[in-house]
Amino acid sequence: MNTPAPKSAPESTSESAPAWRPWLVCSIGALSFCYAFFQRVAPSVMVTDLMRDFQASGAILGNLSAFYFYAYAGLQLPVGILVDRYGPRRVLTGGAVLACIGSLLFASADSLTQAYAGRLLIGAGSGCGFVSALTLAARWFPPRRFALVSGLIIMGGMSGGIFGQAPLAWAVAAMGWRGTMFAAAAVAVVLAVAIWLLVRDWPEPQGEARAGSTATGAGILAGVGRAVGMPQTWILAGAAAGLTAPLLAFGGLWGVPYMMVKHGLDRPVAAGAVSLILIGWAIGAPALGWLSDRLGRRKLPLIGATIVAAVSLAVLIFTPGLPLAAVNALMVVHGAAAAGMVICFAAIRELAPTAIAGTAVAFVNMSVTGMGAIFQPLLGWLLDLGWQGGMDGGARVYSVANFEQTFLVLSGVGTVSILIALLARETWCKPVGSTAEGR
Repeated sequence: MNTPAPKSAPESTSESAPAWRPWLVCSIGALSFCYAFFQRVAPSVMVTDLMRDFQASGAILGNLSAFYFYAYAGLQLPVGILVDRYGPRRVLTGGAVLACIGSLLFASADSLTQAYAGRLLIGAGSGCGFVSALTLAARWFPPRRFALVSGLIIMGGMSGGIFGQAPLAWAVAAMGWRGTMFAAAAVAVVLAVAIWLLVRDWPEPQGEARAGSTATGAGILAGVGRAVGMPQTWILAGAAAGLTAPLLAFGGLWGVPYMMVKHGLDRPVAAGAVSLILIGWAIGAPALGWLSDRLGRRKLPLIGATIVAAVSLAVLIFTPGLPLAAVNALMVVHGAAAAGMVICFAAIRELAPTAIAGTAVAFVNMSVTGMGAIFQPLLGWLLDLGWQGGMDGGARVYSVANFEQTFLVLSGVGTVSILIALLARETWCKPVGSTAEGR
C-alpha cells in the first residue's frame, strides 16, 4: 500500500475515457493486491505442514512467514519511485513475474534457506500491487472519489485474503501445500499477461508520455526527507500500523491454530472463522472511506475505528466462555473497524504537499506492512517461551493460556493506536494546497 506522488486525474481526464474503462483498469490493479494478500496470509493454513516439513519452531515459522514482509515493507519507497518513473503497468507486470518465481522457489524448497528466498521474492513482487493500484485510482478517477476507490481496492485485497483462508485450507488438504503454491505461480503468470494487455498508465494516450520522472537522485532523497520530516506522516503511520498489526499477526498467521486449540475446530473451519476478519475488512474499507468522504472528516472516523478495533479484539480473545457465534461476529466487527486504516492514506495525501504526497503515502504503507515483519515472529517467539513441550505430528502445540498471554501484545498495540489517532490533524477532506498552510 504505497504510491509514488501520483498526479490525480482532473475531472475531465477521467471522464474522457469510456465510463467502464477506469473501473476495468483499477479492477486489474485491485486483482494484483488481491493476489498479494492471498500470498500474505497463505502460511496461516500451512502452520502444521511447514513446522513438520522444515522442523520449525514457532519463532522460525513466524520468521519464515515474515520474510514476505521484510521484502514488502523494505521496498515500498523504491517501488514508489519506480512507479513514478516507469508507470504502474510495467511495475505491476514485473511484480507478478517476481511473485511467480518466488512461488516456484517456495513450493519446491527442500531447505529453510530456499523457503526464505521464495517468501522474500513473493513479498518483493507483491509489494508492487497496492502502490500501483492507488496510482491508477488517482490517475483514472477524480479526487473526490479517491477514498471510496481506495476502499474498494482494499476490499479486493481482502477477497484474496479470504481465499487464502478456508478455500486454501481445503486446497492444501487436497493437493498439499506445495501443490497449492505451484498453482499460485501459474496464477501469477496469468495476472502478468492480463496486466500487460489491459492496463494503461493514464486515461488518455498522450498521458503515457508523462510516466517518466525527471527527478534526480538528490531530488528524490530530498522528497523523502521532507515526507519523513512531517510529524503527521509519523502519526498517521502509527495509527494505521496499530490498526493493521492484529490482522497481519492474528489473522495472517496465528489465529487459525489458536481457533483450532481453543474451540476444537478442524483447520478449514478455523480458517473460515478467522477469514471473517478479512470479510469485515472488505466491508469496512469502502464503507469507512465513503463515510469519511461523506462527513468531510478524517480524524473523527479514524478515532472511532481505533476504539472499536481495540475493544472488539480484546473482547474476542479474553472473554471466557464466549460462544463461537459471538466470536465470529466479533471477527467481522474487528475487521470492519480495522479497515479504518484507509482513512490514514486519504489523510496523508491531503496533508502532504503534492510533490511529496506519494512518498508520504509510501512511508505510511511501509509502516503498515512492517507490522507483519515485526509481530509474526515476535508472537512466535513469545509462544515458544510459554511452550510446555506438546507435539502433534511433528509440530509444536501451544495451549490456550499460552496464546492468550501472547495476544496481550496485540491489545497493547490497539490501545496505543487510539492514543496516536487523537494526535491526527483534521483535513476536512481537502488537499493542503486548497487550504491555509497553517491549518
